Formats: sequence, C-alpha cells, structure tokens
Amino acid sequence: MKTHTLETQATMTPKKAIQFLKEGNERFQNNLKANRNLLQQVNETKDGQFPFATILSCIDSRVSAELVFDQGLGDIFSIRIAGNFVNEDILGSMEFACKLAGTKLIVVLGHTSCGAVKGACDHARLGNLTTLINKIEPAVDAVKEPKDESLRNSKNLEFVDAVAVKNVEMTLDNIRSQSPILKEMEDEEQIAIVGAMYDLSDGKVVFL
Repeated sequence: MKTHTLETQATMTPKKAIQFLKEGNERFQNNLKANRNLLQQVNETKDGQFPFATILSCIDSRVSAELVFDQGLGDIFSIRIAGNFVNEDILGSMEFACKLAGTKLIVVLGHTSCGAVKGACDHARLGNLTTLINKIEPAVDAVKEPKDESLRNSKNLEFVDAVAVKNVEMTLDNIRSQSPILKEMEDEEQIAIVGAMYDLSDGKVVFL
C-alpha cells in the first residue's frame, strides 16, 4: 500500500474516502492487512503528510481508528477522547485537518458498550470525569425509550448502544452548528461529515 502524496490527496473525494475506509475495515474483519512498509512510510512522510480523512473516536483501547480501518502512516488524522464528542479544541483540530491539511472526510466513530456512555447513562460523578460525562448526558435524555427509569442505565446494553448512536448523531450536529468553516466546506461538497459505529463483538464498522 503506497503512502498518500499531495497528488493522491488531490484526487480524493469524500465518497472515495468513505470507500477507502470501508475497504480497510473489511480487510480488518478478515485479518487481511494491506501490504505496507511502515518504516518506508516513515521516510516518505518525513517532509510532509497528506491524509485523506479525519476520524474522531473514543479512547477505548479496542477502537484504534488506524487498526480498525487498516490505515498506515500519513493516511488519517486521528482524534481521540472518551465519548467521541467535540469541544473548541477538537473543532479547531478538525478545521486544521480539513481546511489547511486537505482531508476530505470527517468521521465521528462511536462504538458498542462504550464506557463513557455507560457513565453518562448512570450519571456518574468523579472528579474531572464529571465534566466529560456532562457533555454526553444530552444524548441520554434524547433517547426516549425505554421510559422505565429502572432500565435506563448501563446494565441495559441495548439502551447504552442507542445512546452511543444518538451521541454520534448529536456530535455531527454540533460540528455543523459550531464550526461555520466545516459546515461551509460540507455544503460546497469539499468534505463529508459522517457518523459510524464500531461493534466490539466482530470488528465491523457500520456507517450511519
């Protein structure tokens, strides 16, 4: 697998970028990693980088974007925070990645059985983690079913995963509403902003 260059990045489209990630995830699921020389890529990227996508994912140790999409050095910008939500710093990183560094795609990648989402479902409170969980709790409130409060907690994994999906959707909305730069780029079809969910049980990524 060749390292991305200015020329290959220039020919990339948002649609093609999504297809690249889908193909990479299929390789990952089938344990068929692309043939790439990482040390060679170190050398080829020493003077510059030309990634085609920016991926916001959770810090979960099982959900490394580079691995689950089978990408190498210089292929993607990877932003990680528990609960895969956005703040000003993350939005600034995305604006840099797309407007200045040329990526064609933003993916917000949630995952099943997310610990941060479980914490939000349980309204956990612990030091600085409390502030983080507060940012995910609107997604808990936005999921209306089940209405029975005894089922609206981390023990109900179906509820947890529904909140994780809603959290991805709300993060997409926040990107568009809080970053006029990215919204304009999307409107002009220079980039796409999409959500996806990773399944811890089988390694599959489903784009929403």
